[in-house]
Amino acid sequence: MKATNPTRPTPAERISFPALLAVQLGVTIVTLDISLTSTALPAVATGIGASAASTIWIVNGYYGAVVAALLPLAALGEIHGHRRIFFAGLLVFALGSLACGFAASLPALTCARAVVGIGAAAVSATTPALIRTLYPPSQLGRGLGFYALVVGVAFSVGPTVASAILSVLSWPWLFLMNVPLALATVALALRALPATERNVRPFDGLSAALCAGLFASLLFGIAGISHQAGWQPVALALGASAACGYGLLRREAGHPAPILAVDLFRIPVFALSSATSICAFTIQGLAFVVLPFLLHFRLGYSQVEAGFLITPWPATLVLMTMVAAPLSDRIQPGLLGTMGLGIVTLGLVALALLPAQPSVLDIAWRLMLCGVGFSFFQSPNMRAIMSSAPRERSGGASGILAASRLIGQSLGAAAVAICLSVSPERGIDAAIWIGAAMGALGSGISVLRVLPRIATTTHGHGLKAAAPSTPGHAL
Repeated sequence: MKATNPTRPTPAERISFPALLAVQLGVTIVTLDISLTSTALPAVATGIGASAASTIWIVNGYYGAVVAALLPLAALGEIHGHRRIFFAGLLVFALGSLACGFAASLPALTCARAVVGIGAAAVSATTPALIRTLYPPSQLGRGLGFYALVVGVAFSVGPTVASAILSVLSWPWLFLMNVPLALATVALALRALPATERNVRPFDGLSAALCAGLFASLLFGIAGISHQAGWQPVALALGASAACGYGLLRREAGHPAPILAVDLFRIPVFALSSATSICAFTIQGLAFVVLPFLLHFRLGYSQVEAGFLITPWPATLVLMTMVAAPLSDRIQPGLLGTMGLGIVTLGLVALALLPAQPSVLDIAWRLMLCGVGFSFFQSPNMRAIMSSAPRERSGGASGILAASRLIGQSLGAAAVAICLSVSPERGIDAAIWIGAAMGALGSGISVLRVLPRIATTTHGHGLKAAAPSTPGHAL
């Protein structure tokens, strides 16, 4: 028999690069879209004759749709195949983008952005599961790290791309350009993406509606707090969220594969990794809202200069992800996450203690420290969430991964708004200290994953057997 090289991947372990390209293109388009839209809100407001304040509904409509659709679409991915839901998401995304380009009023544009959000939710809910399909288990950390790298690059270049487009074209082209890109990605994915396993079971429409109501109401309640909407609408939104959550838990009690993946939270590593993710993305949402206020209003930099001064954080994150991602396949995520969030905490404490007249270097090294720390959290934590869940529950794990990110970012932005409304003078410092406290909390939660009793728990522990997956029925 011919000896095999143990360092060379077997045919079963070789990664299909056209398939990987298709998945990462979908991620890039979706991430660029929200980054472009946030940057272009002033131009959009001028173009459709709306006030700058009212255009926040363009963002709220998008995020509301994403959060509402995320977990139901993740469940559909498990049932009908993640590949199929990925295709459907890109097609809905293209349709919504076309409607955005031809929208002539704020309500029309807000509705079109909600359609785009549903498409984006389908792509976000299925991407981690598709990456788990494409990569062998020994390289899953590398694959998820590359995913994080692509998201970081796309998010970072979004403002620059938006400025370049708006310098030569009108705002509708920010959305219309998504249409051919999404359709080209579908064409590539149809040829390259392999069939994905299906966990055949009925889809519960009422549970999906309750899940959508739970998260959409929660998001609007958080947004209401941050915008000081008054206690009545906030209480109504949070009450509706609680009612939907209670109804969902009652309806799905004992279900082997619930839409709201409470079954996966019986796995200690999964539960702790999800909690760590909420803490970390609260920091991210908080930091990227408060930093422009710090740099522009307190330190006197222009908006353009402030944008460039924030760049060291995402740029360092992108570069260090290439180091952290391979490490996550060899070192426990609990250790890397603890170290990473500890470094982020140090960076935020240093930022809170910034001198009254700091130099550019004083600002840059503090933000670089945060970027380094976040890179050592992000890829290992994604790997922990995805690898701790049973393979047939990859869709549920993908949905929780994306939902924890969005909830964390929303909480962070709301924290900044509350701090600034309570004390415009000291609110910036208070928000940064809250971020440092969340970093310390996240680091403390992460280190629990290193405990032998938790680290050795298998992903099947405590879970009921789900229906058998059927690769032969995959698209």
